[in-house]
Amino acid sequence: MAKDEDARPDPEALLAAAARDGRGRLKIFLGAAPGVGKTWEMLDAAQAKAARGLDVVAGLIETHGRAGTIGKIGTLEQLPRRAVPYRGQSLEEFDLEAALTRHPQLLLVDELAHTNAPGQRHAKRWQDVQALLEAGIDVWTTVNVQHLESLNDQVARITGVRVAETIPDTMLDMADEIELIDLPPAELRGRLQEGQIYRPEVAARALKDFFREGNLGALREMALRRAAQRIDKDVTRYMRLRAIPGPWPVAERVLALVAADGAAGNVVRHAARLAEALHAPLTIFHIERGSDDARLQAALDLALQLGGQVVTQSATDIVGAVLDYAARQNITHIVMGRRAVSRWRPGRRLAEALTRRASAYTLHFVPVPAAAPAPPRRPRRPDWEPYAVAATLLGLVTLSGLAARAYVPQEAMGLIFTGLIVAMASRSGRNAGLFTAIAGFLLWNFFFLTPLYTLSVADPRDVVALLVFLLVGVLTGQLAGRVRQEAGAASARVEALRRISLFGQRLSRAATLSDVLACSAEEAASLTPAGIVLLADAQGLRAEACHPPGTALDEAAQAAAQWCATHGMETGAGTSTLPSVLWRFLPLTNSQGCIGVLGARPQAPPSAPLAQALAALAGQSALAIERARLSLTTARAEAQQDSQKLRNALLSSLSHDLRTPLTSIRGAAETLSQAGPALDEATRADLLASIIQDSALMTKFLANIMDMARVEAGGLTVRRERVKLEEIVEAAIARVAGAVYTRVNIAPDAVFAQADAGLLEQVMVNLLDNAVKYAPPDSHITVSAVRDGALVRLSVADAGVGIAPGELDSVFDSFFRASRGDRVAPGTGLGLAIAKAFTEAMGGSIRAQSPRTDLPADGLPGTIIALEMPAA
Repeated sequence: MAKDEDARPDPEALLAAAARDGRGRLKIFLGAAPGVGKTWEMLDAAQAKAARGLDVVAGLIETHGRAGTIGKIGTLEQLPRRAVPYRGQSLEEFDLEAALTRHPQLLLVDELAHTNAPGQRHAKRWQDVQALLEAGIDVWTTVNVQHLESLNDQVARITGVRVAETIPDTMLDMADEIELIDLPPAELRGRLQEGQIYRPEVAARALKDFFREGNLGALREMALRRAAQRIDKDVTRYMRLRAIPGPWPVAERVLALVAADGAAGNVVRHAARLAEALHAPLTIFHIERGSDDARLQAALDLALQLGGQVVTQSATDIVGAVLDYAARQNITHIVMGRRAVSRWRPGRRLAEALTRRASAYTLHFVPVPAAAPAPPRRPRRPDWEPYAVAATLLGLVTLSGLAARAYVPQEAMGLIFTGLIVAMASRSGRNAGLFTAIAGFLLWNFFFLTPLYTLSVADPRDVVALLVFLLVGVLTGQLAGRVRQEAGAASARVEALRRISLFGQRLSRAATLSDVLACSAEEAASLTPAGIVLLADAQGLRAEACHPPGTALDEAAQAAAQWCATHGMETGAGTSTLPSVLWRFLPLTNSQGCIGVLGARPQAPPSAPLAQALAALAGQSALAIERARLSLTTARAEAQQDSQKLRNALLSSLSHDLRTPLTSIRGAAETLSQAGPALDEATRADLLASIIQDSALMTKFLANIMDMARVEAGGLTVRRERVKLEEIVEAAIARVAGAVYTRVNIAPDAVFAQADAGLLEQVMVNLLDNAVKYAPPDSHITVSAVRDGALVRLSVADAGVGIAPGELDSVFDSFFRASRGDRVAPGTGLGLAIAKAFTEAMGGSIRAQSPRTDLPADGLPGTIIALEMPAA
């Protein structure tokens, strides 16, 4: 790469800088604890800005009644606070809308982690600050280190107090400038005792609890570390933006280089100890090769357990890739293994190359311990097939050359032998190429070079030919071997990606949690002989799916799985934790933590591609399980919401539709009780008739509610039989007041249907009752039945007010009542819903049509409700 290309700024740094353009700048005054002087320092700096003519406004300053802070505001313009009513009192909050309207150059907003009162645009004040920055307003704000979300658990362990108000760490990363306000613990406690922070009675309790000297020291160290980390990020961003090669040793960073050899684990441990001593971040760097084995994967797993970050790349220039990454990440220490091997081995060449070229870094070479046992080698049976093929081809070429000696010169035969060497080296590697080169040279020299049939190499050209043959064999074999290794690694990655893609497609089709778990176990079994998924509950891990069926864990494997779930790290075969277990367990983690374990039982310690495929499988499985659980939770919430709606509608119906007949019955009964003897016979008869009529109405309401309860509870029993529709319709007409003049038209081929007589009669009663409600008193209702193939269509038609087009899909919903203008028909709104439930239970269907096409266009639209039942 050319030097001018190397000097180009980092594209990601340019994008980050571009993202900052157009928005306001954020400065955070960071403190270790309340009372260190964050607000005072912010106001002091703001006064200096205002004195230079900058438009500075105090959006919200929390003075806590301190006279010094109130006086420090001075002549700065203050935005009026917004009064928010909450639980009978008025809270004063930051007025975001007023700040956006005022739009100063610099706005001061104290206490970034504050939670807004309900009713504000945002729930948190840091969200208000984000809106101000997006509007192009510069903001200064204050926050204590204990309010950072990532430190919440640590602060709780140290101080014993769980901080409720937190801000995401991204707010700290978003800040253009951070100023650390530091105060020694003893001085802070002195200010507290003097009453400069809290009232005396509050200060006394705080000194014994949160403001203990040990707590303040720990919080101070946290604040200093976070500030140092931010400064380090700023330096790195500056170097990338201006293409400064680095490294700048402003902060220590450790990079460990590991390969697939016995020293990998030792290198990781040494680098981890070095990083811990330097309080520096640790990165494990590996260049993928086709020959990577389980020892490498165990070292990478160990690196993760020790808190390191693993970076894997594919490159041909190993030294260039290492130096490029080290320069971009501002690495200061590089750790690698020094193997006691020949200087021609790749590991030795890498060490020597780094020694020559990495002059800006501190290099650490880790020797293999003398007592370290050599990795066991499996006895390899020699593969004679490439040599047999080479001998056969050499023999054929030699015989062909002897037969065509008169036509093929000896120099041409040399080229033919060279081509054969290249072919064998490319096909079978370096050793087969060398064998072909030596044997080919001897045959060429013996049979084709003068003097014939001798192995004389007196001619200098023969010596050059021999060297060329050997050089071609060695170089071609090495290049072919490297190409095969890289092709193998690429093929393994492609296969892993293919499996991951297919698995993602299978997971997307999994509808339930059990489908997801079964799919995960089957996919793990497709990568290894067996797979199992265990989910965590209050009692521990429970096996939910396995493949092949009947797969179970022994006691050791169960313990390894439990360790994996507890610590959130891979355990078992091929790892540094419980490696003797035959299973390999991977944690299933989501935003809530570890929810279970995915297990796979490989036949041997898994290779790097297999381990990566299993890790990807575990990640996708965890996401799919979380999605399935969220879907189940959503479905339950919707069901509860529907039940609540049904319950509310039922209560509304009971309170409204039953109140009217109850009031009428009570009024008539009280009249009869108090003035019965004084009433004439006709009046008493009318009151008794009213009581009977309203009682019947209540009975019908309650019967509908009971029928709907049976449907909802699944307690409906259906008995299908051959029923005569004419009898069913006549019985229903007799039960509905106002339906006595209903017309009945039943076709000769539609006399019988397959249905439950009792349920079908109730359906017809509800349909006729609905028609009577919505039809004028002088109109006709028609019941008709026609045959349609294997079905009978039974319909009830009225000439009433009809149904609006937007309500046709809702008329069969529970408690729905169609309306026209201000008129709503009385009733529970359950009649058509019950009719639909009963019809579908009998194997039929029901639908509504409005307006009727057979009625005059200038009259009422009318409605037809038709149900289809199997013909008998």
